Amino acid sequence: MKILVIEDEPEMVKTIESFLSNEKFIVEKATNYDSGIEKVFLYEYDCILLDISLPGGSGLKILEKMKKAGVAGNVIIISAKDSIEDKITGLDFGADDYLTKPFHLAELHARIKAVMRRKQLDGKEILHFGNLSLDFKNRLVFVDEEELKLTRKEFDMLSFFAANTNRLITKEALAEHVWGDNTDAADNLDFVYSQMKNLRKKLKDSGADIVIENVYGIGYKLDK
Repeated sequence: MKILVIEDEPEMVKTIESFLSNEKFIVEKATNYDSGIEKVFLYEYDCILLDISLPGGSGLKILEKMKKAGVAGNVIIISAKDSIEDKITGLDFGADDYLTKPFHLAELHARIKAVMRRKQLDGKEILHFGNLSLDFKNRLVFVDEEELKLTRKEFDMLSFFAANTNRLITKEALAEHVWGDNTDAADNLDFVYSQMKNLRKKLKDSGADIVIENVYGIGYKLDK
């Protein structure tokens, strides 16, 4: 799962990045208004941690632009301002939660998981596809109640398809979601093909009912 941290305090960014990376999230950063705007409109994220006070502009303005453009974001405002007015404005502009600095990292983690469950999976922690079950909280997969062993990347890919059932997922979108924006520098996306081949084989060998179809030249699609 991919998180964007829009925050200008270097130590805060470093602390959040270290903690969330250890929790198996992909973490990307923007340290000012302009880079924050650029990233939210160029890429998709599972959750955005957004400071209000940024060099070059307000985080609330980023939220406003996202709302006007219809850009989904799963946004948690993280701010030193414990202002009712800022909270109301942020929520009106589409923020999902508001966390006042300083905060415990465990609380931040819990807020992120709660937002992602509500938005991506309609609040569900376990999703069922025929004889396959995905436990998002514990990152486990079962086929006919037998655990299917997946790597971290394989689980992230399957989770992405589960949240986008019956939608065509391009190889570029899949790579960006699971591996992050640094895939822009990759010469090709052969690594996506390799990982998908392994995942599809594991699903087939386990007797899973679901099939991730290869849409030639474009990407993949999970049908249920």
